[in-house]
Amino acid sequence: MAGFRSLARQVRDPRCDLALRRYSLRKCLERFAPYGHRATWDHLCSRWGFDPEDRSPDPARLVAAMDELEEARTVWLAYEVEFARRRKREKHDGLRRPGSVDDWHRLTWGGFGVAWCDDPRVHPREPLAEVLRRLIAALEREPGAVCPVCEGGRLVWKYGLAHEPSAGPVCADCGILVPRPVLTPEVLADTRRERQLVPA
Repeated sequence: MAGFRSLARQVRDPRCDLALRRYSLRKCLERFAPYGHRATWDHLCSRWGFDPEDRSPDPARLVAAMDELEEARTVWLAYEVEFARRRKREKHDGLRRPGSVDDWHRLTWGGFGVAWCDDPRVHPREPLAEVLRRLIAALEREPGAVCPVCEGGRLVWKYGLAHEPSAGPVCADCGILVPRPVLTPEVLADTRRERQLVPA
């Protein structure tokens, strides 16, 4: 089974069949898809101007999409390296019990669904790397009251998400499942309470 880097090489290789290059880009999303597979694919297609069903897109657009995905993966891998270093230091210092950020991180290991978008057509418009930088910055500071990606305050508690956790605060503006550790307990409680007050 090919890894992310060898698939990325196929996407960029002009000697490869165009269908294979497109397929290789899709396969990269099995290894790294910040919004989930379908939403990340929709994001790349809309940002780089090719139809999700187009079997022979412009090769330059495919490469541009690959570049964006690879830059985002580099940002995430750097975060994971630093995360592992921090946990090692904490364990050395006797802190064995992980915190809420660690619990969230365990569910997103490898970068799949880091900024999960349950509706594949609703996702942030900014480049993937920028979205991840904003998310990582939020994880490294005190919890706040708004979405860390778009700074929107319209958070809606949703159940039955196709991801773990299967319920949580979703940003009504950019569509991401906001990681609970980046929100204050009061905002989480208010968002959950408002959801329960809405008639079914």
